[in-house]
Amino acid sequence: MPKQKTHKGTKKRFRLTATGKAKHRQAGTSHLAARMSQKRKRNLRGTTTVATVDEKAIRKALCGNSY
Repeated sequence: MPKQKTHKGTKKRFRLTATGKAKHRQAGTSHLAARMSQKRKRNLRGTTTVATVDEKAIRKALCGNSY
């Protein structure tokens, strides 16, 4: 049986925490932020955890290789 390869696009976008949850960067922060309110920009800072329904697929795509 061949080995499962790490999905490189997933590896660039997600990172697993010590408890196995997936962290990701908030969407909508790269450009066009001038039209957003300060409150919205402030709340989009940092990282958040992924919804639990998506975690299983992300963990499978990462194959345990999270940085």
